[in-house]
Amino acid sequence: MRFAAVQHDIDWERPPSTRRRILALLADLDLLSDRNAKTDQPGFLLLPELCETGFSLDLDAIADLRDEGRSSVEWAAEVARRTNSFVQIGHAVRATDGRGLNRATILAPDGGELEHYDKIHPFSFAGEDRIYASGRRAVVLDCGDFKVCPLICYDLRFPELWRHAVRRGAEVFTIGASWPAKRQRHWRSLLVARAIENQAYVVACNRVGRDPSHEYAGGSMIISPMGDVLAEGGVADAMVAATLERDELLAWRRTFPALADLQARWLGDLDEGRR
Repeated sequence: MRFAAVQHDIDWERPPSTRRRILALLADLDLLSDRNAKTDQPGFLLLPELCETGFSLDLDAIADLRDEGRSSVEWAAEVARRTNSFVQIGHAVRATDGRGLNRATILAPDGGELEHYDKIHPFSFAGEDRIYASGRRAVVLDCGDFKVCPLICYDLRFPELWRHAVRRGAEVFTIGASWPAKRQRHWRSLLVARAIENQAYVVACNRVGRDPSHEYAGGSMIISPMGDVLAEGGVADAMVAATLERDELLAWRRTFPALADLQARWLGDLDEGRR
């Protein structure tokens, strides 16, 4: 199954122009053609964290947005149908208490909404935790050949969350991010470590460009369960893609069964998706 991370620049808090930018990139990659939409085997497209607006703390500007009558999820559903792909989009919504939720929603190739994940670890260093509530559950869902766990940016620094997900069957981790260039070395090192320790594929999509506070260096990656980098992006708009083989993942887990030695008593109760 083919997975792709679509890294792109973001027009700060301007969804309409950013959506056009994403569609233009997909068109340049020939992903919006009728031929692609009619293929039998769907792919998976991963977009960055808060991919239409940038990493903004202004909920009035970005939460529950609509452009030309379409919500973020409705727009992503159209992308899913036109590309015959599962699509993971990053966007912001308001919780019932008025705080924000930094969300990743996954759409099916027919445009149906499959599941959403709310970022469990808001980035307190930048004040995200003052504006966005913490998600309450990890998510693992079936997408084509694989069981997929969506995650968001700062979650990368918390390996216990990844452990819970792999115990629930995760085989591919899809993580969208707005990871600043000044910590790019951490981004790359931690992604490889998460793949190796969980014997899982990691598909990671980081934005490029600048916002009012930071520069972003892309570096989207696809990593094998053995820690091999299958594809890696640079600092410009691009798609990073690779075909993932479930048989290879299962064979590696049988050959080197490290996960069998995992001691669940150290993980707490998030393993059941609750706090």
